[in-house]
Amino acid sequence: MKVLIVRFSSIGDVVLTTPIIRALKKQIPSIEIHYITKEHNKVIVENNPFINQVFTIQKSIAECVDKLKAQGYDYLIDLHKNTRTLSLKKQLAVPYLTFPKLNIEKWLLVNFKWNRMPDIHIVDRYFKAVETLGVKNDLLPCDYFISEKEQVQTETMLNVQPKSYLAIAIGAQFSTKRMNFELLEKIIDPLTFPIVLVGGPTDANFAHKLIQRFPEKQLISACGNYSLSQSASIIQQAKAILTNDTGLMHIASCFEIPTISVWGNTVPVLGMYPYFPRLKNAFSMHEVENLKCRPCSKIGFQQCPKKHFSCMNNQNVGKILASIEEKMNA
Repeated sequence: MKVLIVRFSSIGDVVLTTPIIRALKKQIPSIEIHYITKEHNKVIVENNPFINQVFTIQKSIAECVDKLKAQGYDYLIDLHKNTRTLSLKKQLAVPYLTFPKLNIEKWLLVNFKWNRMPDIHIVDRYFKAVETLGVKNDLLPCDYFISEKEQVQTETMLNVQPKSYLAIAIGAQFSTKRMNFELLEKIIDPLTFPIVLVGGPTDANFAHKLIQRFPEKQLISACGNYSLSQSASIIQQAKAILTNDTGLMHIASCFEIPTISVWGNTVPVLGMYPYFPRLKNAFSMHEVENLKCRPCSKIGFQQCPKKHFSCMNNQNVGKILASIEEKMNA
């Protein structure tokens, strides 16, 4: 059996498909698994030993549709379910399997604050796509395989010992999902252990500003100097991680790193909270509940539509700090 798994974006979403990949390969050993995603997400799956071949696109499926047609797939497993995957299914004309995306329920929650979402994680919804193949959830974490050359020696490169520091993921694609400077300032101020700030090149200036604010602390920036896989290696060696609702949060769950997640305009009830199937107490979620404007989007905005940003400004700092201390001292 040969299958094509489809998930184009984003970082966290691709990571959350990896339990499906592993379960397919381990429960159907003879299966050949191909995966298609956007080029910048290739790093997430290219080292995955359960995948036989990775295809990528920049913008359009036209870039590789002829190559895909030549493969002769038995099934297309659609874990994205949008107009692009609909077009791909039509062009490949092979049987396909997909999952309940719950677009109506999400729309009702965002637009009317009517919560009709089932209490089920997105990974479990993804597994609905492969039920007919007899594949079941193995209740293991997500996977992120880091090549040897991408492993970061934190002692020499960051001057910090493994399992001694708190990683803080300061970035996110949308501003309304990010902890702002004022909130991070309140959180970092009482902390006494080493902190490594992780993020991409666009987060480097923000990290520098935080470091300038706390010159007396062991506050280290790994933003912009490391690849995604190197950042994953830094997270893998952390004692715990404080994070926004972002891709690095899901990467941390691959290594079962104790996670303190802080939620802005998005909400965990959408089903994309940290995935810890065998360590239910390894993560905490912090959100400002009962805000009439929240969630304002299932994804995010570059600025608060209401201008007050209460979903971050009104966070309970004491509870966040208590969760950090608990996980760092465990």
